Amino acid sequence: MTYLTPRIALVGDRSPAVRSHARIPGLLDALAEHDHLVLDAYWIPTGDAAAPDALAGFDAVWLLPGSPYRSEAGALAAVRAARERGIPFLGTCAGFQHAVLEYARNVCGLTDAVHGEAHPDAEQQVIAPLACSLVGHEGPVTVTPGSLAERVLGATRTLERYHCAYGLDGAYLDRLSAHGLRFSGADGSGEARILELPGHPFFLASLFQPELSGDGTRAHPMIRALAGAAVAHADAGTPATTA
Repeated sequence: MTYLTPRIALVGDRSPAVRSHARIPGLLDALAEHDHLVLDAYWIPTGDAAAPDALAGFDAVWLLPGSPYRSEAGALAAVRAARERGIPFLGTCAGFQHAVLEYARNVCGLTDAVHGEAHPDAEQQVIAPLACSLVGHEGPVTVTPGSLAERVLGATRTLERYHCAYGLDGAYLDRLSAHGLRFSGADGSGEARILELPGHPFFLASLFQPELSGDGTRAHPMIRALAGAAVAHADAGTPATTA
């Protein structure tokens, strides 16, 4: 019995100027070579992601760094499709930010929630400027024991790289948590750095950029976990051919 190679949607506005984007081809090659996880990857600009069924047939969605996106609506649509349809999802950096924003609007009822980068004068900035920019910063993250993040990372502490200046406004953390979103990783000040969604097959996001881990020749555990979830999703579907 032969199955189709899992299809992964790389949602983001691809640019050679974004270091994490430049690393993606090598990371996909590393997954195939070192982890025997072969994925059929398609780049989908955020403007295209807003179209109905833009992500139909994909086994995973990876919402990549690169904020502000050309289409906020497309980024949010990608998150919502993955969340509601049980498609494995990984959001990194801006992907984390927009996963929070989508959940705030569509699950928590915060219909006026905005991203502070796009709406600096709005009142309900669920994603707001960080007290200190994390552009080019590396720092420790403490991971909640028993969480998906801990199972994926294999540790309760990790050192990660950032390239962002916006994050979750802590004033909204309790509201988001009360509606089911779990914040399972934090920096030394207790600020949210990882989120996950219990009950979903695989839904994980980080404010840091796992794409920048190491020298790019091996995939970060979060990326490997997404690939594994994509394989499981594909295996649960209809086989391409049978023998």
